[in-house]
Amino acid sequence: MTAYNISRQTLIAKQVRFADSPWARMKGLLGRDSLNSDEGLLITCCNSIHMFFMRFSIDAIFLDRNNSVVGLVCAIPPFSLSPVFWNASKVLELSSGTIKLSGTELNDKIEIS
Repeated sequence: MTAYNISRQTLIAKQVRFADSPWARMKGLLGRDSLNSDEGLLITCCNSIHMFFMRFSIDAIFLDRNNSVVGLVCAIPPFSLSPVFWNASKVLELSSGTIKLSGTELNDKIEIS
């Protein structure tokens, strides 16, 4: 799967994995040492994330049911929490710097295909 910012016409991630089961959502990126610049993890049923026991920082794009951006958090460090984005239904976790590189902003429309 890929993540593409339709509003900016920029590729966000070439390789997006889904975390849509309770176990996959709970595990997320735990246990990994890094995330490649072209990778992402889409976590469903999620409006905030924690970074407890993570080994690296990530960017997070929070999306509503229509895949519009409702929240952006750049370089969330290990052992921290994101804000809660009440309108979010999923989050796309990416390597740090991806939000800036893709030019993604609030209200942008993201295509996951």
